[in-house]
Amino acid sequence: MARLEYTFKTDTLFKMLFVKHADLLKQLVSGLLGIRLESIGEFSITNPEIPAQGMGEKFCRLDILMTVDGQRVDLEIQVRNEGDYPERTLFNWARVYSSALPAGGDYKDLPRTVIISILNFNLFGCGEYHSEFQALEVRRHEPLTDKMGLYFFELNKLPEEIRAGDMRLMWLWLFRADTEEELAKIGSMEVPVMEQAIQAYHQITASSEFRELERLRELARHNEAAALRHARDEGKAEGRAEGKAESIAQVAQKMKAMGFSNEQIQTVTG
Repeated sequence: MARLEYTFKTDTLFKMLFVKHADLLKQLVSGLLGIRLESIGEFSITNPEIPAQGMGEKFCRLDILMTVDGQRVDLEIQVRNEGDYPERTLFNWARVYSSALPAGGDYKDLPRTVIISILNFNLFGCGEYHSEFQALEVRRHEPLTDKMGLYFFELNKLPEEIRAGDMRLMWLWLFRADTEEELAKIGSMEVPVMEQAIQAYHQITASSEFRELERLRELARHNEAAALRHARDEGKAEGRAEGKAESIAQVAQKMKAMGFSNEQIQTVTG
């Protein structure tokens, strides 16, 4: 099978495609949240910019923040499990939720805030590919508020059979596709919105604008990996130094207890 050079999980492609094709983004959000497309009135992207000057920076996030019928909805792709994703998601929810309160505003006017995460790894121990969280009382399961929604979609847990009538699964299979054959299989099902998304995919990946942004993004990935590797190496070096110092101190204490003089201890331990 011929592997795709870029997939819908490529964050630069994800951001550029769905910002340029907001109609596709609206249908994606409709499928993921289980909202009838016809019922969505207000729909806008609040962070459409992809600043080229920021693409080469370490740890840059390319999410899409939207307003959907008064709700704030943040959508992002996460390819690697870095061990802190639940905490990171909760932090992101708090940031998006609290930033909606204007100066002098009333807390009750804060909008429902939803974080949607499409994950290319297994986060939970369950077999279901879709998990949804909100704030509940632990015994009665009584909701504290309806203003929190955390949606997780784990691509590795998708069922093997693609059903044309299930738009949520169709979208997620599009994100999961890693090969030309998988993309062609989805396109062959003759679902208009999937055909539009695949056509947009080919247009975006062929553009010089995308290629330049992806070059800068790749630089950021290398910088991020180098920064993490450097931090790990420094941590190991500090640990070795601390371990050596602790070992010398222990030897000195034992020699002192055995009656060695300070001069003898200094000669042995340095």
